[in-house]
Amino acid sequence: MNYPADLLASYPYREVMQAGGFWKAGRPALTGIDPARIAPYVLLMVNDPLLDDGCSAQRGAEQFLSAPELTGKSGLCTAYTGSYRGTEVTLLSCGSGGPEAEIALVELMEHTGAHTFLRVGGAGGISTRRRPGFLAIASGVVRDEGLTQEYITPSFPAVSSYEVVTALVRAAERCGVDYAVGIGRSTDSEHLAVGRPSVHNYFQPRHAEILDYYHRAGVLYTDRESAAIVGLCSLLGYRGGAVCAVTNNLLTGEVSGEEGAQERVLEVALEGISLLAQMDGTKRERSREYWFPELEQTEGRHP
Repeated sequence: MNYPADLLASYPYREVMQAGGFWKAGRPALTGIDPARIAPYVLLMVNDPLLDDGCSAQRGAEQFLSAPELTGKSGLCTAYTGSYRGTEVTLLSCGSGGPEAEIALVELMEHTGAHTFLRVGGAGGISTRRRPGFLAIASGVVRDEGLTQEYITPSFPAVSSYEVVTALVRAAERCGVDYAVGIGRSTDSEHLAVGRPSVHNYFQPRHAEILDYYHRAGVLYTDRESAAIVGLCSLLGYRGGAVCAVTNNLLTGEVSGEEGAQERVLEVALEGISLLAQMDGTKRERSREYWFPELEQTEGRHP
């Protein structure tokens, strides 16, 4: 994408504050990735103590990928690259929230050939459309956090790639899981921003309205990462999306008693990546920029 050259040319700190972040020992410092070993498709995960024991990327790679290799390691992030149904994919996990997602995305976007980024993890339900235990596939995300506000006006939408949504729906159907497609919401606060009192029950009237407000708007879930990943992909010209396991409902207090939610959401995400890779191959074969269902039956036709 093209940005005004004269803006940076006149920036007095341009020699010091350069794009791409920090480097250490010949690698991007904050993720520790080996840029040459990162796959075109990346699943971004969270080391969540409420959901996981240990490293999400490591466990996911060992469970689902063929020939997984450690391709990034730092104090913040861990990345593994391997193959799923013949498609090269990277699993990268780091801390929670939009700022840490930005750290990973900037280094991945600046220094690798990755073009597709999926947020994969857990979320809290704020909809009565489904009981806990379903997967939420984000068609878009409410940007109620601060990270993306630094990039663009709040009115700019965080919209998932329609190809990603299509692939995830097909994957969920293939895996036979309960799922819903709709709007997610991301915040910075794990407490007040989702209507949960903070220290010593600190609370304000506006916090008491949050859950009902977004429930009436039909929002499916809330987390802390989807807006950063989907929003920055929307803005910067990459393909992004999110799929989350909703294991509890913030309105009712109900918690899913089913086990294996994280394995289920990761399997659907990887199946989605496999389908995306097939869709991308069809586009290349048919010399098309965009995928559509009939493209699978247009062999030999060209614009």
